[in-house]
Amino acid sequence: LLQIRTPVIQCKRFRGKINIQRPRAPHYDRARVIEVTKPIYKEKPFNEPCLIQQQSKKAKIDNPYNDIIAREVRNWIQHSKMVTFFHVNSIKAEDYFNARVAFHKQNMHLKFYGRKIIEKAVADSIFDTILPLFQTSHTHIVFSQDVKINQVLKIIKKIPQMNLIAGIIENRLLSRNELIKYSQLPDLTMVRAQFAAVLESAGGKIVSDLQAHQQNLTNILDAYCRENEKVDGGNESEPPQK
Repeated sequence: LLQIRTPVIQCKRFRGKINIQRPRAPHYDRARVIEVTKPIYKEKPFNEPCLIQQQSKKAKIDNPYNDIIAREVRNWIQHSKMVTFFHVNSIKAEDYFNARVAFHKQNMHLKFYGRKIIEKAVADSIFDTILPLFQTSHTHIVFSQDVKINQVLKIIKKIPQMNLIAGIIENRLLSRNELIKYSQLPDLTMVRAQFAAVLESAGGKIVSDLQAHQQNLTNILDAYCRENEKVDGGNESEPPQK
């Protein structure tokens, strides 16, 4: 059998390269055909965006898992004595993990939730004032069973990417400056002891003032009785005169 030799064909352009940025105008006949064959699209109705938005709202179905997470967040907020909010800038995963470990050592928990979950969690409650803090997706929450503002400030000093913006203590929303002032307050137990001592001293002073006149009269009568006893004793010791 004879072997078929396939010819090698290489296409080469005659003249120069094609100018892609400024192509040459086509021939008149070709330009006319191109213009005639252009498709004509139907214009969209003016209210189509509104209709699409309404249809998308109807098509949305609430995820039951979000309801479960929202109940969990509500439980965290209601049973935590201190809740702090942070704006977290760009941070490495390793640094964020170290932050979670540091908070966990202080019995605090660093969490992140979306705005929709927070809206469901704080709906119809006294905590709905925190919604403006979740306008961005960079707000994180720290829950604590005890009030530990000083420990929180020490931790975020080592992590500059985390910025304290607000907090909830005793069901009251405090700003960053108010939290710093709160951390500078003395211990509540010590203040109560000092207040009890002041009340006790005031009560003791009132009692002493009320008993001052009686005590003074008692001392005077006691001194008078002692003087009379001395006089009577002196008369008995003198010999009778003949």
